[in-house]
Order: sequence, then structure tokens, then C-alpha cells
Amino acid sequence: MTRDAMLHWAQRGLIGIGVGLAAWCAAILAEARFHQTLPQPPPLTVTQTVLPGDSGDAKASPPPVPAAGTRLGRLEAPSVKLSTVVLEGSDDGTLSRGSGHIEDTPFPGQPGNVGIAGHRDTTFRALRNIHLGDALEYKTADRVYRYRISKTLIVGPDDVYVLDPTPQPALTLVTCYPFEFVGHAPRRFIVRADFVGEENVTSEAGIQGAGRAGQAGGAGTQGPGQAGKAGGAGKRER
Repeated sequence: MTRDAMLHWAQRGLIGIGVGLAAWCAAILAEARFHQTLPQPPPLTVTQTVLPGDSGDAKASPPPVPAAGTRLGRLEAPSVKLSTVVLEGSDDGTLSRGSGHIEDTPFPGQPGNVGIAGHRDTTFRALRNIHLGDALEYKTADRVYRYRISKTLIVGPDDVYVLDPTPQPALTLVTCYPFEFVGHAPRRFIVRADFVGEENVTSEAGIQGAGRAGQAGGAGTQGPGQAGKAGGAGKRER
């Protein structure tokens, strides 16, 4: 085989690889776009059956954890035009479709520190422009939970203390850092937001209206507690 023929086949091979990678990226983006535009799911409800002989004042068991990939709600930061679906879990498959609720952290409306992870080059890219005092909203089918950003910090991938329980309701966003780093970013960018209040809504139109309502500021305090999974979620991010 001549040198020109080898170059010809190498060129075709590289073109084929490029087309394949472009098709794969397009499929990933199309899937993410599909999940971002789905309508809000109905609220998660838990029913409990009381068996004969059970005491009426028995301590209720905790609600079951949603399956990985379950659509939980939507996270929005109007000041930086961030709007992303929130799914259950922080594995690679989940984070390729949206932001992910970090396992073993509470859900909005429960006491403690809610953890949400996202990729720095897709769902959480807008966080590079976030500022203290900016508003965050976590929207479900029937409620809007409002938060206000109280701090941002840069930590190592093993600094899981950022997801420790807090004495007041809070929300913590985790993504990789630096934002423009090529390859696996070595650090984590953390956004802590304190709970401001919630509003009960009953429709998609009500959620949209509530998102435009005025918000009152309020700062909580941070306390020590059980370590979460910020490091593990961060290591899986790009």
C-alpha cells in the first residue's frame, strides 16, 4: 500500500470517528433536553397501612427513597438564568440528564441540608456568575421552596463536611472547579443557600406565578454533623 493510500484511509477513519462522536454528543444533548422540558410530575405521596394490633401513636417509618432518575422538581436561579430539572441520585447517568439530588441528604421541606450536584459544563455552568444574596427556588408540583445564597467556597473533592446536617434548613449545590478546566477538574465549587420560606401551589401556572413573587431575605447558621457525599458526587462530575 502506497503512502498516499494509507493517508487516504487514515483520513476516512478520522472522519468516521468524528462523525460518531458528534452523533453521540447530539444524542446526549437531545436526551438532556427531553428531560428538561418534561412537565412537572405529581407530588410524591406515601401511604401507611395500620395493621390490627398496631398502636395509633407508633412512630411512623421514614418515607421510601425515590428510585434513581426519578424526577423530583426544578431548581432555578433567576439572577443567572439557571433552570434545571432535579433528578434523584448523583450517578453519571443521572447527571447527564440534569442536576441530581445527592443520596442520604434530606429533601426540601425536611429538616437539614439538601444536597444537589451538577456538571460544571452543562446544568451548573451558570453558577460561575452567582453572587451572595441571589435567590434560589426549588419547585415541585405543589410547592415552591425559596432560598437565598449565603456563601460560596472552593474545597477539595474529599471535603464532604459541606453536606453536614445544619440546624436550620439549607440547600448546598456541588459542582467541579475550575469551570474552564480541561479534563477532570481537581476542586469543587460549593454554593450554600439558607431557607427563606415556602409557598403552596396547585398548578404549573401557580408555580410560574410563585416564581415571580417577591422574596424576603434571611440567613441561617451552619452546624457540624454527619458527613455527606459531596466528594463522591464531585469525583463523578466532569
